[in-house]
Amino acid sequence: MFDEIFGLPVHALVVHFAVVLTPLLVAVAVAYALVPRWRPSTAWAVILLALASPVAVFASFASGPRLLEARFATAEGTLAGNIATHASFAVPLLLSVLGLGAASLILVYASRGDRFGKSGTTVLSGVTVVLALAAAYYVFRAGDSGARAVWG
Repeated sequence: MFDEIFGLPVHALVVHFAVVLTPLLVAVAVAYALVPRWRPSTAWAVILLALASPVAVFASFASGPRLLEARFATAEGTLAGNIATHASFAVPLLLSVLGLGAASLILVYASRGDRFGKSGTTVLSGVTVVLALAAAYYVFRAGDSGARAVWG
Protein backbone atom coordinates (compact mmCIF):
# COMPACT_ATOMS: atom_id res chain seq x y z
CA MET A 1 0.00 0.00 0.00
CA PHE A 2 2.82 2.42 0.81
CA ASP A 3 5.18 1.39 -1.99
CA GLU A 4 4.30 2.99 -5.32
CA ILE A 5 1.55 4.81 -7.18
CA PHE A 6 1.81 4.57 -10.96
CA GLY A 7 5.46 3.63 -10.59
CA LEU A 8 6.33 6.61 -8.37
CA PRO A 9 7.39 6.16 -4.75
CA VAL A 10 4.49 6.98 -2.43
CA HIS A 11 6.80 8.76 0.00
CA ALA A 12 7.92 11.25 -2.63
CA LEU A 13 4.28 12.04 -3.39
CA VAL A 14 2.69 12.21 0.07
CA VAL A 15 5.54 14.02 1.78
CA HIS A 16 4.51 17.18 -0.07
CA PHE A 17 1.07 17.03 1.54
CA ALA A 18 2.70 16.75 4.96
CA VAL A 19 5.05 19.69 4.44
CA VAL A 20 2.20 21.90 3.20
CA LEU A 21 -0.66 20.86 5.49
CA THR A 22 1.35 20.82 8.72
CA PRO A 23 2.53 24.47 8.54
CA LEU A 24 -1.02 25.45 7.57
CA LEU A 25 -2.36 23.61 10.63
CA VAL A 26 0.28 25.32 12.79
CA ALA A 27 -0.67 28.78 11.52
CA VAL A 28 -4.43 28.31 11.75
CA ALA A 29 -4.31 26.58 15.14
CA VAL A 30 -2.15 29.35 16.62
CA ALA A 31 -4.44 32.01 15.18
CA TYR A 32 -7.46 30.18 16.57
CA ALA A 33 -5.83 29.83 19.98
CA LEU A 34 -4.56 33.41 20.28
CA VAL A 35 -7.22 35.50 18.51
CA PRO A 36 -10.67 34.60 19.89
CA ARG A 37 -12.51 36.95 17.53
CA TRP A 38 -11.25 34.90 14.56
CA ARG A 39 -12.57 31.63 15.96
CA PRO A 40 -15.96 31.64 14.23
CA SER A 41 -14.40 32.13 10.81
CA THR A 42 -11.44 29.77 11.24
CA ALA A 43 -13.01 26.82 13.05
CA TRP A 44 -13.74 24.96 9.79
CA ALA A 45 -10.09 25.29 8.69
CA VAL A 46 -8.80 24.10 12.07
CA ILE A 47 -11.06 21.05 11.95
CA LEU A 48 -10.15 20.09 8.38
CA LEU A 49 -6.41 20.62 8.87
CA ALA A 50 -6.43 18.88 12.27
CA LEU A 51 -7.77 15.80 10.50
CA ALA A 52 -5.83 16.01 7.22
CA SER A 53 -2.35 16.91 8.47
CA PRO A 54 -1.90 13.88 10.76
CA VAL A 55 -3.09 11.61 7.93
CA ALA A 56 -0.53 13.13 5.55
CA VAL A 57 2.25 12.86 8.14
CA PHE A 58 1.30 9.25 8.90
CA ALA A 59 1.32 8.37 5.19
CA SER A 60 4.79 9.91 4.91
CA PHE A 61 5.92 8.11 8.06
CA ALA A 62 4.63 4.74 6.83
CA SER A 63 5.97 5.10 3.30
CA GLY A 64 9.48 6.24 4.25
CA PRO A 65 10.82 2.80 5.23
CA ARG A 66 9.40 1.36 2.00
CA LEU A 67 11.29 3.95 -0.05
CA LEU A 68 14.44 3.28 1.96
CA GLU A 69 14.12 -0.45 1.37
CA ALA A 70 13.30 -0.13 -2.33
CA ARG A 71 15.75 2.57 -3.39
CA PHE A 72 18.36 3.22 -0.70
CA ALA A 73 18.98 -0.12 1.03
CA THR A 74 22.64 -0.10 -0.03
CA ALA A 75 23.29 3.57 0.72
CA GLU A 76 26.60 4.25 2.42
CA GLY A 77 28.61 7.15 3.76
CA THR A 78 27.17 10.64 3.68
CA LEU A 79 23.94 9.58 1.98
CA ALA A 80 23.25 6.93 4.62
CA GLY A 81 23.96 9.48 7.36
CA ASN A 82 21.65 12.04 5.77
CA ILE A 83 18.87 9.46 5.45
CA ALA A 84 19.32 8.43 9.09
CA THR A 85 19.15 12.08 10.18
CA HIS A 86 15.97 12.55 8.15
CA ALA A 87 14.42 9.38 9.58
CA SER A 88 15.23 10.48 13.14
CA PHE A 89 12.62 13.25 12.85
CA ALA A 90 9.79 10.93 11.74
CA VAL A 91 8.47 9.82 15.15
CA PRO A 92 8.72 13.24 16.86
CA LEU A 93 6.95 14.83 13.87
CA LEU A 94 4.18 12.25 13.89
CA LEU A 95 3.64 12.56 17.65
CA SER A 96 3.69 16.36 17.64
CA VAL A 97 1.23 16.57 14.74
CA LEU A 98 -1.09 14.01 16.34
CA GLY A 99 -0.96 16.01 19.57
CA LEU A 100 -1.56 19.29 17.76
CA GLY A 101 -4.45 17.81 15.80
CA ALA A 102 -6.08 16.46 18.95
CA ALA A 103 -5.51 19.65 20.96
CA SER A 104 -6.87 21.76 18.10
CA LEU A 105 -10.03 19.68 17.83
CA ILE A 106 -10.55 19.79 21.59
CA LEU A 107 -9.97 23.57 21.56
CA VAL A 108 -12.62 24.05 18.88
CA TYR A 109 -15.03 21.90 20.89
CA ALA A 110 -14.21 23.69 24.16
CA SER A 111 -14.48 27.19 22.75
CA ARG A 112 -17.91 26.57 21.25
CA GLY A 113 -20.24 27.55 24.08
CA ASP A 114 -17.32 27.95 26.51
CA ARG A 115 -17.57 24.32 27.63
CA PHE A 116 -14.45 24.29 29.83
CA GLY A 117 -14.73 27.83 31.14
CA LYS A 118 -12.41 30.70 30.32
CA SER A 119 -9.45 29.31 32.29
CA GLY A 120 -9.81 25.85 30.71
CA THR A 121 -9.91 27.34 27.23
CA THR A 122 -6.88 29.51 28.05
CA VAL A 123 -4.88 26.49 29.22
CA LEU A 124 -5.94 24.51 26.16
CA SER A 125 -4.94 27.44 23.95
CA GLY A 126 -1.49 27.43 25.57
CA VAL A 127 -1.11 23.69 25.03
CA THR A 128 -2.14 24.13 21.39
CA VAL A 129 0.46 26.86 20.84
CA VAL A 130 3.23 24.76 22.43
CA LEU A 131 2.32 21.74 20.31
CA ALA A 132 2.15 23.97 17.23
CA LEU A 133 5.70 25.18 17.90
CA ALA A 134 6.89 21.58 18.29
CA ALA A 135 5.14 20.50 15.07
CA ALA A 136 6.57 23.49 13.20
CA TYR A 137 10.08 22.65 14.39
CA TYR A 138 9.86 18.98 13.46
CA VAL A 139 8.20 19.50 10.09
CA PHE A 140 10.93 21.98 9.19
CA ARG A 141 13.70 19.66 10.37
CA ALA A 142 12.20 16.61 8.65
CA GLY A 143 11.57 18.47 5.40
CA ASP A 144 14.95 20.16 5.36
CA SER A 145 16.88 16.99 6.19
CA GLY A 146 14.91 15.04 3.58
CA ALA A 147 15.62 17.64 0.91
CA ARG A 148 19.32 17.66 1.86
CA ALA A 149 19.43 13.86 1.70
CA VAL A 150 17.95 13.87 -1.81
CA TRP A 151 19.45 17.03 -3.29
CA GLY A 152 22.68 17.34 -1.31
